[in-house]
Amino acid sequence: MKIRIGIPSIPLMDQTPTVRLLLSILEQQQEIINQQAAEIEILKEEIKRLKKHKGKPRIKPSQMNKDKSNNQDSSNPKKRAGSEKRNKNAELTIHEEKIIPAKNIPDGSRFKGYQNYVVQELVIHVKNTCYRLERWQLPNGSYHVATLPIDIAGYHFGPTLRSFIDYQYHHQHVTQPLLWEQLRDYGVDISTGELNNLLTENKEAFHQEKIDILPAGLAASSYIHVDDTGARHKGKNGYCTHIGNELFAWFESTGSKSRINFLELLQMGSQEYALNADTFDYMKRHKLPSIPLDLLKQTGVKEFITTDAWEKHLDFLEIKTPRHRQIATEGALVGSILAKGFFVDLTIMSDDAGQFNIFQHILCWIHAERKINELVPLHDAHAKDIEYIRSLFWAIYSLLKEYKLAPSEMLKAEINKKFDAMCATETSYQLLNNVLKRLSKNKTELLLVLTHPYLPLHNNLSEGDIREYVKKRKISGSTRSDNGRRCRDTFASLKKTCRKLKINFWDYLLDRHAKKFNIPQISSLINLAAIT
Repeated sequence: MKIRIGIPSIPLMDQTPTVRLLLSILEQQQEIINQQAAEIEILKEEIKRLKKHKGKPRIKPSQMNKDKSNNQDSSNPKKRAGSEKRNKNAELTIHEEKIIPAKNIPDGSRFKGYQNYVVQELVIHVKNTCYRLERWQLPNGSYHVATLPIDIAGYHFGPTLRSFIDYQYHHQHVTQPLLWEQLRDYGVDISTGELNNLLTENKEAFHQEKIDILPAGLAASSYIHVDDTGARHKGKNGYCTHIGNELFAWFESTGSKSRINFLELLQMGSQEYALNADTFDYMKRHKLPSIPLDLLKQTGVKEFITTDAWEKHLDFLEIKTPRHRQIATEGALVGSILAKGFFVDLTIMSDDAGQFNIFQHILCWIHAERKINELVPLHDAHAKDIEYIRSLFWAIYSLLKEYKLAPSEMLKAEINKKFDAMCATETSYQLLNNVLKRLSKNKTELLLVLTHPYLPLHNNLSEGDIREYVKKRKISGSTRSDNGRRCRDTFASLKKTCRKLKINFWDYLLDRHAKKFNIPQISSLINLAAIT
């Protein structure tokens, strides 16, 4: 809910410095009021939920009164999108043929072959198999028992059923209670505990394949998209970070969304710290004071393979200020990552969240525009200024899209000129002027595409990928066990990556549970896709 204060428009010629100052204060107060009003609405809804009162009904707007003037002429109907005729049965595998004899055929009729009518059906039934393992007593008195097939060993549920359980839960977002009820309806004798074990236990092969996705994806990419979202675990707030692009998607849930956490994720499983030139360069750029910086430079130890060892080293050097420890830790992680051969020119695309602003960084234009769109005009002059700046913003965006298709020095100069002119515009709305100053400050990251035309302009890919995780969170709630959280991250990563690589996720699950491995490792497919 936004509250708009009716402040009259004062002509610029009548605005004294004192008037401008008062208007600026009113604009800031307006922003604070709107933020507080939104928070109050959220708290009211939460109170109603906790007291089990009925919340505000969410009624979708009617579609009946929409303008239908753009509808196509009924006298010249056109096919709807995607309805082009095709041979629907051309790629179907026919599993069974049934001949239907005709009835009441008059004498003298001639047989002219068959008219095909194809019906697709899904056969769902329980198949219980009793494996009778031969048991032999050897001459020495011991016993030898036949070995179960590799896809069955250790399970009382077959590979297809296990694949179905994973598919329904992770792909179709069926909750665990509903999935148990569904299996019972089909005739599967399974307890809730056994179902939980099938969903969370003995998934090491899947976890390892998920772990291998990130180094393969980073090695094959020139840029990555990053984003994070809330992910409660064991009743505590946490976060899930997404890293990916058109080749892969990788999710990892942790208890923090700090830059240290992001750098630890980029280490791909290890927790190592290094003191080298890159480390000290990072510390200088982030203004670590000279005293702790000199102490770190003079230390004899240059590498630390555990977090505990690094923390003890900081304690030994008596670096106790939280901010100083944070910068030192970030620098040591950066130094370790670069020492391992991290591609320093790899560009990170984000929504301007501070924890992702490391290495070569590019900002999302869609998120940058939101800062303008979120402003609440106090009068018509403010509204006109906002609309004018937004028109300039999207005009530059259109030019950037043209530049990506056909880069040229002339167009590059024009974009730079228009961007500078937009940011230098002085409007009657001080908050809008502040947004323009911020855009000017972020010019390098917003216009990095002029140097590297292959880079994206927005972070929609990451937001689309992470929406999969948000959907799962809304349906199934938070995770309660470490295995459950790990499995949610693993199968979200595998599913989204399979989709990007054009791999049927159902076929993938069947292949892995049956231990056939006809589908290559996901990491190798990422490398192959990058080459082709």
